[in-house]
Order: sequence, then C-alpha cells, then structure tokens
Amino acid sequence: MVDNIGSNSSEDGVIKEQDRLLPIANVGRIMKQILPPNAKVSKEAKETMQECVSEFISFVTGEASDRCHKEKRKTVNGDDICWALGSLGFDDYAKPMKKYLNRYRELGERESQNKASNGNEDSKDEPPNYGGEPSTFKFSVINGGN
Repeated sequence: MVDNIGSNSSEDGVIKEQDRLLPIANVGRIMKQILPPNAKVSKEAKETMQECVSEFISFVTGEASDRCHKEKRKTVNGDDICWALGSLGFDDYAKPMKKYLNRYRELGERESQNKASNGNEDSKDEPPNYGGEPSTFKFSVINGGN
C-alpha cells in the first residue's frame, strides 16, 4: 500500500503547491512595475512575495466564504471580498476596493447598454472590454490614493 501523506495529489483532497500559489511570473511582473526600471528582484524575493500574497488572498477569501456560508449562499462576490477586507482590519484597502468595484460595475453596465443599443448581441460570450489598465487602481492604492 502506498502512503499518500505529503504528496501533492489533488485526488486525496490535498491541494497541489502550484495550485495554491499565484504564478511566480505574474508576481515578479507586478513587483517590477512598482520598482525603478533598473532594480533587480531576486528569485528568493519573488518566492517570498508569492507565498505572502497567496496566503493573503486565501485569508481574505476564507473570511468572505465564511460569511457566505453563514448567510447560506454559495457564491462569493466582490462585496463579500470588500466586507472581508474591512472585517479583517484592512480598511485602507477595503474602501478603495469598494470604489473600484462600483466603477467596474458601472463600466460593465455601460458596455452592456452600448452593445444593446448597437444591436451587437452576437458577442454575449465574450468578456466585456472595460478599457483602461487595472494598474491605475493598483498604483492609487499602493501610493495612498495619490
């Protein structure tokens, strides 16, 4: 009999390491966007940040999921994430995230209205193009809303 304890198999309910963590290339890309152009980021720094941000996302999502479970809902939405951020003491992030979420929804509604008025119903399955980079939000949060 083979002992599966400690394996990375998802068959026995254990989440694989690669599924638990954000892709390191994405983490490194975000880190480089914040740093001066000539700055270097070590592999160790990327791996450390990868662990931290993945844990943070799991922490916030778990809190939001607990709320949904208590309210007998199965889907975690953006409002739940904003609530969880505030509930966990991350008010400095919850407020701008709520603003971003509201703006995202407004743009989505506007895009839907534009498609309906143009008679463009064929592209229902395509994700809406909200225009603009999310980095605008990211930098305003990191730089304290400046």
